[in-house]
Amino acid sequence: MILKDDVVFLTDLYEFTMAYTFFKEQKHEEIVYFDMFARKVPDSGGYMIFNGLYRLIEGIQNFKFENKHIDYLRECGFKDEDFLNYLKNMKITLDIWAVEDGTVVFGNEPLVTVRGPIIQAQLIETMLLLSINYPTLIATKASRIVTAARGRAVLEFGARRAHGYDASLEGARSAIIAGCIGTSHTLAGAKYGAYVSGTMAHSYIQMYDTEYEAFLNFAKINPDNAIFLVDTYDTLESGVPNAIRVAKEYLIPNGYRLKSIRLDSGDLSYLSKEARIMLDEAGLQDCKIMASNSLDEYIIDDLIYQGARIDQFGVGEKLITSKSEPVLGGVYKLVAQEKDGKIIPKIKVSDNIEKITNPGYKRLYRFYDRTTNKAIADYIALHDEEIPKDNLTIFDPQAPWKKQTITNYDIRELQVPIFKNGDCVYESFSLYDISVYAQKERESFWEEVKRLHYPHNYYVDLSQELYDLKLELLHEHAE
Repeated sequence: MILKDDVVFLTDLYEFTMAYTFFKEQKHEEIVYFDMFARKVPDSGGYMIFNGLYRLIEGIQNFKFENKHIDYLRECGFKDEDFLNYLKNMKITLDIWAVEDGTVVFGNEPLVTVRGPIIQAQLIETMLLLSINYPTLIATKASRIVTAARGRAVLEFGARRAHGYDASLEGARSAIIAGCIGTSHTLAGAKYGAYVSGTMAHSYIQMYDTEYEAFLNFAKINPDNAIFLVDTYDTLESGVPNAIRVAKEYLIPNGYRLKSIRLDSGDLSYLSKEARIMLDEAGLQDCKIMASNSLDEYIIDDLIYQGARIDQFGVGEKLITSKSEPVLGGVYKLVAQEKDGKIIPKIKVSDNIEKITNPGYKRLYRFYDRTTNKAIADYIALHDEEIPKDNLTIFDPQAPWKKQTITNYDIRELQVPIFKNGDCVYESFSLYDISVYAQKERESFWEEVKRLHYPHNYYVDLSQELYDLKLELLHEHAE
């Protein structure tokens, strides 16, 4: 795990090269604006769940150079003592605005905006992206899985498949935010207060001469947590019958119930249907059926479509690694510079249209229909624009002839102040509160936006003023 006092080295070396260059050119304290955003939603999905703000806050608060950092920079070839002394005495004075954890967001929206001296804004780039990209990716993946489960419980089981200690912990937290009811990760429970779940291993059953003996001994020691893994040998011929036998011979006579059985291999749809029949015929209608085994949203969706009798899903490797698309392409781009008290917009031009940035210091808004309370569209405008409160014509920036006039709406600004002159002005919420907020966020969108396949295209519109500015700058660079 990264130590807090080493956060200044969560950088790519080029950031120090740029910082040194700005310092030598005496531009290092010029005020600039950067936006962090993701160009597209992973898995061709309809939305993302923003996450990682708490880590960004922690990173900024601990961003301080110590002697050991300065010594290592000398080893890397930075010999200018004036530059090194500047870094050693540097105090973060950035202003930062961001979307809150758990917020539904979309491609090309400014999720984090940074204002301050270029040397500071440049040096935090990698740390900022590390803070946001992975947590947002996993929260988004988990949300898709929870949606596919259609009200059935989902538990995060991916710790042993995660890409390292930090990823296992961060992934568990992200999954809880997105709607998973719990995790197998003990540290996530201890650190965040998440519900932790876990029962028996195949190895436990293999240690006994018979499966029945293993189930019986486990039940005697854990009568309140009688969840049996029934696929070690033969699910329907051995596992489920032995689970029922232990329930009838030991658990029920002693005032306990068989809590659940878990299927971890085979045809989960067929096995769950047959197991449900067997359990019900034995009077164990309250016994839940859990399924695991390399599940993701698509498999879960298919299982439910096939009528599988599964009450809970344990989802591991394909969640914790977002296996179908394991990278969120979050980027961090310069969008404006202050000169003589004026904000000068900047744009990045590219032969790839999707890489052309939206210039200027901006604000992000969301419109809600007052009748349905559902989100209508998002709207990116320049920071000093007045947004009409009762009548507005919006258009698709990719097809500006497609227009819609909206009325009877409420406006919400999505970014909130996080740091002012380097001081944190934001109060972070508990994991539980964020998960409740994230659920409300998802409920504010129509189901068509959240479907797994070919989701409805939710529009992120540019204000007319911002759109015109973007075209103007593009024409300037084309001349």
